[in-house]
Amino acid sequence: MTETPEWQPDVLGEPFRQLTLPLDDDSEGPVVATLVRALAHHEWWRMPRPPLEDVDVLYVHGWSDYFFQRSLAKYWTDRGAHFYALDLRKYGRSLRPGQTPGYIADLDTYDDDIAAALSAMGRPLDGSKHERRLVLVGHSTGGLVLSLWAGSHPGEADAVILNSPWLEFQLSAVTRVAVAPMVGLQARLRPLETLPQVDFGFYTRAQREARGADLDVRPEWRPEQSWTVHSAWLNAILVGHSKVALGLGIQAPVCTLLSAKSAVPTRWSDDLTRADTVLVVDDIARAALKLGESVTVERVPGALHDVFLSRADARDVAYERLDRWVMGCLGTKRLPLSPATYD
Repeated sequence: MTETPEWQPDVLGEPFRQLTLPLDDDSEGPVVATLVRALAHHEWWRMPRPPLEDVDVLYVHGWSDYFFQRSLAKYWTDRGAHFYALDLRKYGRSLRPGQTPGYIADLDTYDDDIAAALSAMGRPLDGSKHERRLVLVGHSTGGLVLSLWAGSHPGEADAVILNSPWLEFQLSAVTRVAVAPMVGLQARLRPLETLPQVDFGFYTRAQREARGADLDVRPEWRPEQSWTVHSAWLNAILVGHSKVALGLGIQAPVCTLLSAKSAVPTRWSDDLTRADTVLVVDDIARAALKLGESVTVERVPGALHDVFLSRADARDVAYERLDRWVMGCLGTKRLPLSPATYD
């Protein structure tokens, strides 16, 4: 009989705990995802009551990444929410010996990771109603994954917050359409073929310059240069981008946070510490409008690709913008309106 996994101490220390989520094996062997949590604690006699006490947050990281952002979790728990972060299969805490880091051939496969996380959060996808609201928070590739999931699971999320989501190919939509058939063929014939490395490590350096000793990460889970890119993985990303371009129809309100500008990291300069050196932010801003009917785009001057790892001034603006949107959207439970309320 298989024992039920239990919450264990996490590498981030208190108040974080982690839970291993077994998934179906693949060609590389056993596969798991890992859920990390930080629960809000509120004494019942204190007033006022926290504004987000009925909210569960699920965060998903980006490419070559894992969850380590203590301050982001604290933002949510300080307001009464329960914060959960998911290290997807073959990333971070979920990476096992012999596995190809970050490899996936179809982004829909992550539906299993998300379903397992939601079940562990007490939110099984069985059609039942939940008293607690669900907020999805995704960074970069995680923003793409959660956007696709929210679009295909209407009514499950109450809000979607995206931190520099990878919604469009860096070389433009026109280039994506042109190269997609070739990449798709390559993915079918040689799915694990490696593609050229274009990361010189400048983004990691920019984060260190911006955060100093505060940037405490594990290099085996978040390397100086990004992991090797394989053809099937890139094809999965391009398929995701094409779905975004057609419109996802997300029913929940969406907030997209982006840097005010991009910079091409061909050589090091201090300018790289105040720009997104990964994505073309103007293209992402346009693509975000295809996510649903209620979309807010927040441009943060001086922000990095991960806006919450920027220099203090840009980071403060990012949290201010986030808080303004969150409190306006989720700060209080909304009352149903009758048809003639404002006649």
